[in-house]
Amino acid sequence: MIAGLRSSFTSGESVIHLRKVFRNSGLRSGAFSDLFRQIGGFIHEWTPFLLVTCYFVFSVCVYTFCGDAVIAIFWFIFLASNFYIAGTTVLEAFLSLGPTRDARKAVQRVQSRDWTFPTPNDDLLFVNLLIVAYLPNEQDIIMDRINYALDEIKYPSHKIRINLLYNTPKSIEPLETELIELASKKSHFRVIKVENSKSKADNLNYYFTLNTGGDIICIFDADHYPHPYGCRWAIERFMQEKNVDVVQGRCVIFNSKASWLSSMIAVEFDKIYAVSHPGRTAMMEFGLFTGSNGFWRDHLLRDLKMDGSILTEDIDSSLRALARGCKIVHDLNVISYELAPTDIPAMWKQRLRWAQGWTQVSMRHCFLSWKKACEGDRRGFGMRFGLLSLLLVRELSYYLVTQYFCLILSFVFTQFPKSPRSLATFIFFPYPVSQWFFIISVICLLATLIITFRIRSEFVSKRSMTIFSVIYPAYLLFNATQGLYGHARQIVRYSRWNPTKRT
Repeated sequence: MIAGLRSSFTSGESVIHLRKVFRNSGLRSGAFSDLFRQIGGFIHEWTPFLLVTCYFVFSVCVYTFCGDAVIAIFWFIFLASNFYIAGTTVLEAFLSLGPTRDARKAVQRVQSRDWTFPTPNDDLLFVNLLIVAYLPNEQDIIMDRINYALDEIKYPSHKIRINLLYNTPKSIEPLETELIELASKKSHFRVIKVENSKSKADNLNYYFTLNTGGDIICIFDADHYPHPYGCRWAIERFMQEKNVDVVQGRCVIFNSKASWLSSMIAVEFDKIYAVSHPGRTAMMEFGLFTGSNGFWRDHLLRDLKMDGSILTEDIDSSLRALARGCKIVHDLNVISYELAPTDIPAMWKQRLRWAQGWTQVSMRHCFLSWKKACEGDRRGFGMRFGLLSLLLVRELSYYLVTQYFCLILSFVFTQFPKSPRSLATFIFFPYPVSQWFFIISVICLLATLIITFRIRSEFVSKRSMTIFSVIYPAYLLFNATQGLYGHARQIVRYSRWNPTKRT
């Protein structure tokens, strides 16, 4: 067999002869194709890892050969950029205090009237609530979430329809029969199975082709427990502000005690949904639909649809709406409780999908920062600056954070510190200007975490908040590495959808 292979390459008929050799060796052409497909899939899967690994190794090696003057320039650039990021973050945190105060006052007013809202029930908008599920991953929880939505959501039943949109590559019984039987008993519940669907975007786009009527569409992932009054708060926002097109609510992690990892994600989500998103809306005049617990005006979402080629189709739809001049707001009283991954592999798959998706939308929509606005577009300086920071600076920050880490690592290799004091000097204070950048950045970080602590959810403990504060630099490095991985996946055109397992 080996001799046959050697002769084939010398004769210039390698491909034909190779097939004959494998056929004569007992391997069928189908098995031969499967083997090469598996090898190709393996290479495609691991190429991003090799690219990111080479990036870190190469960067450290470069810094070990740089002179002191070049190192000083790099050091200043990295610290200045980190200072900018820390300053923007703390400014968002301070501006989030206003929406937080307003949300609490609104709750107090409604509570004082025995949970009577301003709008009479008969005047409320009709809501189509969509629960989007991939049954193989969510078959263990879906009945619980459906029953919860039917029984606990405080909204007039004649003004809401709860729709289950699901796809599955195989029949899952008796679950599917149970869902159909439940729909026959509940007039405001409908089950829609989407054939040949491969993603959440496919499910939603199929629904948009149906003539269901209604004023508002709200979307929830299958692991969510919407707050009983969350839907009512969102509709009141639409009723009070006629120019609002999308209301995005606050997502809270409720399984924070399931593992150490889920407790950290719970803190992270409080920082994102209770601090960053409201603060950005106040400072930069735009919000984002984040995929779940979001409420859209029906005609707008049906017109935009979801782009299934983008892994974060929710962010893409938000930016396309902003390009039309639509207004997206965040409301802290529109609360929904969701599950966080409880182990590293599940979180890694989820975050890599998000990272690559953000890369895709940044490449597609970064022009919104500078392109001339069309008629009716609301893009002022604040929004343009915010979009530039969100889409371009955020993507570049992955390199700034990781390069700072590589620079420090090169110091360890070239001038290994002999004491803790010398280590601290090398990491933080090798140049006079570093002291100011470092101290101000730390103050910004502490201020952001203190504000997050003040408005944390009931599922975040003081202990979790303390641990998160201590590991925050490592968290930033972890996020930056995932961002690089997302870039590498985009380079190799990785397109596999890895849904998150729900338990």
